[in-house]
Amino acid sequence: MIVRSLDEVKTVDWGNGISRRFLLESDGMGYSVTDTVVRAGTSSNLQYQRHLEACYCISGSGWVVATDGTRHPITPGTLYALDQHDAHELAAADEDLRLVCVFTPALRGDEVHDLTADGFSRY
Repeated sequence: MIVRSLDEVKTVDWGNGISRRFLLESDGMGYSVTDTVVRAGTSSNLQYQRHLEACYCISGSGWVVATDGTRHPITPGTLYALDQHDAHELAAADEDLRLVCVFTPALRGDEVHDLTADGFSRY
């Protein structure tokens, strides 16, 4: 059994927020669970080439935009899943957006985004 509290997990600053990584590849579960905060007023172009990701909003508000321009509001109680390694824009409105995210396969734990690159940050 694995039991961890927020003050025990690895925290990574991924550029426009932080990712608190509760489960990692080394835990052998086959997936990762993160508590991710997107900083208020930020927007990030992201894509996961190696992982599928599902995110469930627990606080704040923002939106996720598909490459075809479709904008989906994100508020508490909303889940979105990137089931096709989807490139997307993730943005927080005027308050931090907090998401519980599941990645498969699991994250190693040291991954970070390069938000200065042209196009979408990938890992």
